[in-house]
Amino acid sequence: MNAINENFGVVTGPGTVRIERTLPGPIERVWAYLTESDKRGSWLASGGMQLHAGGRVDMEFRNSELTENDDAPPQKYAQYAGPSQMQGRIIACDPPRLLEYTWGEADSDSQVRFELTPRGNDVQLVVIHSRLATRDDMTSVAAGWHTHLGILADRLAGRTPPGFWATHTRVEAEYEKRFPREMSS
Repeated sequence: MNAINENFGVVTGPGTVRIERTLPGPIERVWAYLTESDKRGSWLASGGMQLHAGGRVDMEFRNSELTENDDAPPQKYAQYAGPSQMQGRIIACDPPRLLEYTWGEADSDSQVRFELTPRGNDVQLVVIHSRLATRDDMTSVAAGWHTHLGILADRLAGRTPPGFWATHTRVEAEYEKRFPREMSS
């Protein structure tokens, strides 16, 4: 396991999780991995993205295909073993520094925001996922972003990432310990 996987996200407010990573730059390269289907598909999900406010976001997740030598998904995530789809809408887009979109299309769905800042040859990436309804949602989402961002960091650095589900299972158990049970949403 690499050290970058030890950077756990934090709860910053009701229904909100924040995770930061320092990634190999330049910023345009990281932006491409957030917005271009083929690059995004190597660490998160492929699909089209209309990069303007109100634009459509299509995602096809293939978590079981992201890495090699992986475990099977835990039973609670069995429905995500194969391809799964999600659509959202762009809320804000300021290339290559800011991207925000709904995590789904219904009004009650959550939102994810990516903020990129150059730091010498590296890029500081801040991911803020908000409007999460429950503590279980926050724990699951934090573990998901933690795992996906670890894969992104490995891809950008030319490393082979550890198994998605094996990593997700381990970090979700850690988030279960870290996130207070008495959270309100």
